[in-house]
Amino acid sequence: MRVVVAEDPVVVWERPERGARGPAPERSRGQITRAAVRLADAGGLACVSVRQVAKELGTGPASLYRYVAGRDDLVDLMVDAATGEIDLTVALTGDPVTDLVALATRTREVQLRHPWLLEVPPEAMRVGPRGLDYLEFALGALAPVRMTGPAKLEAVAVLNALVAMVSRAALQSFRSPSARQSAQAAYLATAAGKGTHPLLAQALTGHSEARPATDPAADPAQEAQELFERVVRRVLAGLLAPDPESPRPSRG
Repeated sequence: MRVVVAEDPVVVWERPERGARGPAPERSRGQITRAAVRLADAGGLACVSVRQVAKELGTGPASLYRYVAGRDDLVDLMVDAATGEIDLTVALTGDPVTDLVALATRTREVQLRHPWLLEVPPEAMRVGPRGLDYLEFALGALAPVRMTGPAKLEAVAVLNALVAMVSRAALQSFRSPSARQSAQAAYLATAAGKGTHPLLAQALTGHSEARPATDPAADPAQEAQELFERVVRRVLAGLLAPDPESPRPSRG
């Protein structure tokens, strides 16, 4: 009886672009990645498959399996390519909050440019070469903070989750509200006005009075950016605050 042993899974970054034997490659992973990103930019992540990418490149699906093992590899390549669009050449100021807010802003810009990024299922270890550069940059921004390495990685993970959440909300705001969403907004306004939830009514009133919607000087994009930075700063202030239960460094 023959026992078949499954090969250990290999991430796409450790797989050679082509085998040692056989004909010269007709494509490159770069070409495949760019084709996959074009498909996702046009129709979302659901439009991406090995078959569809092969069609986009004018070849057969079988030929792409020389470069990628399947759709997961495609998504890994796409995410890493998009991550490479985040500018990491910006000099750090030495202020961790300021530097991470700026990094979050640049990350948000890339997510809004490639909305399919927000459709990718989160995986803790989905990281490629550009992703490693991103983590190194973020940890460099956190260098002045007295935290353990794992705590810093947790802070970066929370920041990334927050940026993704705000980006999703921003994309939703660009669309015209559905009938259901309009009905929900009307219900909230009516419920808050009945007096049974005074704190909620006060919070909603305070929000609306911050700047009237009819203010001709209002710039929705600028307001959204200011709100984004304000929220990120508040979250980072809590994340990076010294832990009162952690032992203080000894003097001398």
